[in-house]
Amino acid sequence: MINFSSFFSIMKIFKISQWQILAGPILILMILAMMVLPLAPFVLDILFTFNISLSIIILLVSMFTRHTLEFTAFPTILLFSTLLRLALNVASTRIVFLNGHTGTSAAGKVIESFGHFLVGGNFAIGMVVFIILVIINFIVITKGASRIAEVGARFILDAMPGKQMAIDADLNAGLIGEEKAKKRRIKITQEADFYGSMDGASKFVRGDAIAGILIMILNIIGGLIIGFLQHNMPLKKAAEVYTLLTIGDGLVAQIPALVISTAAGVIVTRVSTNQNVGEQIVSQLFCNPQVILLSAGVLGILGLVPGMPNIIFLVFTALLFFLSWWLYEKKSIKNGNVLNANKKYKLIEQSITEASWNDVQLEDPVRIEIARNLISMININDATNLIDKIRIVRKTIAQEIGFLPPLIHIKNNINLSKNSYRILIKGVEVGKGKCFPNHFMAIETGREIESLPFEKVYEPTFGLSGYWINKDFQNEAKEKGYSVIESSTIISTHVNFLISHRIDELFGRQEAQKLLEHVSIDMPKLTEDLIPNTITLTVLHKVLKNLLSENVPIRDMRTILETLSEHADTQKDPHELTNIVRIALRKIIIQKLFGNKDIIEVMGLEANLEKLLLNTIKEGANAIEPNLSQTLLVKTKEAITKQLSINAPLVLLVSHPLRYFLSKFLRLNFPELTVLSHLEITNVNQIKMSSIIGN
Repeated sequence: MINFSSFFSIMKIFKISQWQILAGPILILMILAMMVLPLAPFVLDILFTFNISLSIIILLVSMFTRHTLEFTAFPTILLFSTLLRLALNVASTRIVFLNGHTGTSAAGKVIESFGHFLVGGNFAIGMVVFIILVIINFIVITKGASRIAEVGARFILDAMPGKQMAIDADLNAGLIGEEKAKKRRIKITQEADFYGSMDGASKFVRGDAIAGILIMILNIIGGLIIGFLQHNMPLKKAAEVYTLLTIGDGLVAQIPALVISTAAGVIVTRVSTNQNVGEQIVSQLFCNPQVILLSAGVLGILGLVPGMPNIIFLVFTALLFFLSWWLYEKKSIKNGNVLNANKKYKLIEQSITEASWNDVQLEDPVRIEIARNLISMININDATNLIDKIRIVRKTIAQEIGFLPPLIHIKNNINLSKNSYRILIKGVEVGKGKCFPNHFMAIETGREIESLPFEKVYEPTFGLSGYWINKDFQNEAKEKGYSVIESSTIISTHVNFLISHRIDELFGRQEAQKLLEHVSIDMPKLTEDLIPNTITLTVLHKVLKNLLSENVPIRDMRTILETLSEHADTQKDPHELTNIVRIALRKIIIQKLFGNKDIIEVMGLEANLEKLLLNTIKEGANAIEPNLSQTLLVKTKEAITKQLSINAPLVLLVSHPLRYFLSKFLRLNFPELTVLSHLEITNVNQIKMSSIIGN
């Protein structure tokens, strides 16, 4: 005996989504069954009614769809509905041939009603109506929808690269986030897939129309043969019965086909807005009272012509006059409401609302603010656009320094003067300048022959003098010995310089974590043993930041991590660990400062001054006596001036215990100065003291 309680408990397990998964296979099984198994007339009536209902639902869904991608299942539905109609044609043909000799009700009430009621029982009229419906469906609606889908698919595919570049530009400029960019990319792909599918799916409807004509011809011929030869019916009676059944069968299939073809046309011809098709038609066709008024005037003139249907024309004229007046009144009321709403908005705007988390705006790590005249420089279609130059800057810094700097956001600032820009790091302005789009800067190189007929300006990064010139003077400036640079390169060079000199400010804990994760891919065992077992991420971050603050690249992470693994057990101070790592990286440091020179020219400390400073450190003092510090700064400035005069690197060589102490003190006033210890230059062939601080 069946346990109904157990059966219903099993049914409850299935969720709605699980039943939806079974909808497709069940529909396919129904279609196959209709093609293979003989169906009773009552079952055929139910299926024909279901087909008509389905076509109406599809048309209404397409009418109420606001955006094309809201009905992405339409191409597949078009395929299933076409197969359903063809299966019904096969099933109805079978039952007409089997039972058609019994009368016009042999194939069910639906076919009989379409054969008698819709065409008055006249098979000639029915045939003409059927052919007209097929022509409308095949030549007009389906052909037009197919062409629109084909062109739409082509345009969507052609526009995909531009849309993808626009998404990348918005992402790089900080206008959107990664999640929104991903959704927009998926939407573009879905649009291309949809129009491509519609281009192919429309062929199903055209094939269905051709199949309908062939099925009608075969049904009429086959019915006459079966009725006249097999069932001995009179030829006239056989022609009447089988033709009416065929026409009813054809009409009951072609009307839903026409409805679904119309739905396909609606889907591919609509423009995606926040309105459905009905709202678009009403709001755009009946929106202008002047147009309605002129239409009423023209129709009224025709209504006064003798011989015309005057009453009907004049009635419609009156209706159009009333509609025009009603639209005019509605428009006036709307304008008045807008004015009142503006007044209310101003009153609300003046009131103070409660603060929320939406009022909290986090600072960008790096931001470029540009004035309105410079917006054209971020045009992605321009080969020299600023966005591409900024991408190159980030790539260059990542390759030279050893970590990926944060995204550089570009934003418009309406408060800047028309050709100005400024660069901010963590909300603090670190640089500014002026730039002119579609112009070039001719920078003096010392080899120029003569001046140019333009106002002299100064390049914002290094303060070099030059001129802003237009494109026509570009070749002339080069011939006269000037270095010609694009306007976008001026900004990107400025950004590169400022970031390179403040790279340690941009290396936060999050960047340290990402760098460690990247290194773990190639050296998993080394990173696992070191962090957090030997040292913490905080200590590693401080060591790396100390290196960056003194312009030491951190590309050689293998050496850095191995050195920390070797000494971290006995030394926990991040500054001492930094000094140890610097010694391990001495070859990189020396090569960066001096290249491959055999003789290096450096500054040194006078012996007594160095001894005095060493005693200060040994006594545990954290600061130098004021008079001594002032003297040290003056003498250092003199030495730097001398180094610049002989074009030598600004490098101070001291004993190892003094290196960190003096670097911390002197770089506050001379950020371009590098302080080395003797332990960091052991591989140098010859050292020349070109300047002595303290003499």
